[in-house]
Amino acid sequence: MTLKRKLYIVVFGTNTKLGKRFDVVLLYLILTSVLAIILESIPDLSKHYSVVFLYIELFFTAIFSIEYILRIWISPKPLKYIFSFWGVVDFISILPSYLMLLIPGIHFLAAIRSLRLLRIFRIIKLVRFLTEANSLKKALVSSFYKISTFLFSILAIVVIMGTIMYVVEGSENGFTSIPQSIYWAIITITTVGYGDIVPHTIIGKFISSIVMLIGYAIIAVPTGIFTVEIAKAGTERKKCEICKYDNETNATYCSNCSKLLADV
Repeated sequence: MTLKRKLYIVVFGTNTKLGKRFDVVLLYLILTSVLAIILESIPDLSKHYSVVFLYIELFFTAIFSIEYILRIWISPKPLKYIFSFWGVVDFISILPSYLMLLIPGIHFLAAIRSLRLLRIFRIIKLVRFLTEANSLKKALVSSFYKISTFLFSILAIVVIMGTIMYVVEGSENGFTSIPQSIYWAIITITTVGYGDIVPHTIIGKFISSIVMLIGYAIIAVPTGIFTVEIAKAGTERKKCEICKYDNETNATYCSNCSKLLADV
């Protein structure tokens, strides 16, 4: 097996021991870098420790740049990785630091200050290293049509209730248009209740009570659908024929003995 192939198995998340160690190290690096970004946004800390934050950012930028280049080098199809979702996220997470270093002048730095917030994209990289992420993804895909049907039903309810409240309350009570009334129906049925629009008539209050009760009744529906799909996804495992260890469904290699798993 060539060096590039060995590195590919470790870096791209196959469930080998070395792969898991690589993921754990990278996980802590991402968390630490995001924490540094959050702390840097505090004015007092940024003022007194600006140099420290600069060196920390340079360190993490170097680490993630090496990781990005390594992923390109070991990928069988580098362009496919570069333009993939994770490739774009990896690139965006290091881009602002290079812009700050390459573009001179205080006025330019002020213009690109907002781009520094893109560094928070590093936290999205965490999803790549969560072992249960694929189970969640599978559950979301499996429940997509059920939840979509549920959301369309809710949409119909809020449009109907919003229109009724527009007729009942009228513009004098804040329900100035049907979209405004639909907005009220959405925040009421979701039990958010900002209070910026409230019914004043007896009929309006009665309808509002019904909408709130509907909200409490339906709030558990998508949770139940998703929970069932997660339970189904969690029961599907790959058993290693050598050591009989139960691996994740997306595993290519056994997490216990590193042997190639047969497709099941």
